[in-house]
Amino acid sequence: MEVRQLEIRIIKANDLKDVNLMTKMDVFALLSISGDQLNNPHQKTDVDKDGGTSPKWNFHTQFTVDDAAVQENRVTLKIKLISNRSLGNKEIGVVYVQIKEMFDGGGAGEEEKSGSYSVRLSNGTVKGNLDLAYKFGEKYKIERPPSPPPPPMEEPRNKNGVEAPQVMAYPSTFPDLSSTYSPPAEAYRPPHGGYPNPLPPGAYPPPHAGYRYGGYQPPPTGYGYPPMQRL
Repeated sequence: MEVRQLEIRIIKANDLKDVNLMTKMDVFALLSISGDQLNNPHQKTDVDKDGGTSPKWNFHTQFTVDDAAVQENRVTLKIKLISNRSLGNKEIGVVYVQIKEMFDGGGAGEEEKSGSYSVRLSNGTVKGNLDLAYKFGEKYKIERPPSPPPPPMEEPRNKNGVEAPQVMAYPSTFPDLSSTYSPPAEAYRPPHGGYPNPLPPGAYPPPHAGYRYGGYQPPPTGYGYPPMQRL
């Protein structure tokens, strides 16, 4: 793959939002590149302890960028401005710059180009600006870096966040219905001498006359209580 060196100089920022309120801000910038496979490390400026809302750094650094990704406008420079505080750092704002925009403004050459970019707050409004200079080097070839490994599979968990026990899979003892099963020839072979002949007609005893239920004779006529005698 073909790449270029991108040299960047973070010069200064102006009119930043004051996120400290009570004390003067000590500001630094955190730089990162996204959109290609080169995994450039983050870069951090020094902390300006005197600039407040208009810090100065004149910080030099460089990144390696994928030339094809730059021409396809997929690579972005992100500069996050942060207030350094003893009780915890706080983000001031962020600057996004498309690397293709920088390349179209200067391209590769010996001369350094510069630009001023708006600082965007977390609510989307613009407050302040950042000045930087940059220069691209000539293209050269490197081996394509290997793709990152896939993330490890997580263990299944129940609704309480506890790992669920693994279910053991046992082999089925039943034959596969999709397979063809041929029974042995002896399974349906008639017995020696053939099957016995059925009984001839009239061999069954005739049914007894009258109603039978469960083998009991029906009660005789007049069965029950005797009629009442008139006095």
